[in-house]
Amino acid sequence: MKNKLVFIGVIGGSEVSPHAAKLAEEVGREIGRRGSVLVCGGLSGVMEAACKGASEAGGLTIGILPGDNRREANPYVKIPIVTSIGHARNVAVVKSSQAVIAIDGSYGTLTEIGHALLSGIPVIGLGTWEIVMNGKTDNNIIIANTPKEAVDKAMEMINVND
Repeated sequence: MKNKLVFIGVIGGSEVSPHAAKLAEEVGREIGRRGSVLVCGGLSGVMEAACKGASEAGGLTIGILPGDNRREANPYVKIPIVTSIGHARNVAVVKSSQAVIAIDGSYGTLTEIGHALLSGIPVIGLGTWEIVMNGKTDNNIIIANTPKEAVDKAMEMINVND
């Protein structure tokens, strides 16, 4: 995958625990170290922590914003994309990514997971949603136990799928 940009989405809640923020920052740092592009919703919480980690590691960060003002982006977003489409921007976040890492999250994160899975985009879960239907666990979310493992799995899936 040399000389080819890799786009990894990081999704999660805008209000998170310190633990989830630490995981997100470590995921972002790992993405930045590898020279990959971090794509997110551009706001606070998991998004800001991941962008902080990626930026500190010299990585490129893209924030796809729900509103109509680029100043709404967290301070670590290098490329803010203004959409004025609210939560519908969740589709753009996942469709702009080759793999998605979900950390923590609420219902917005769940919609992003759903859009990614429907689109065949791999989802790696780090302390996020588990999908169960009729008592059976859906194993389409690839579980990771550490930030490094999450990025490793995302990179593996991108190499397999591209």
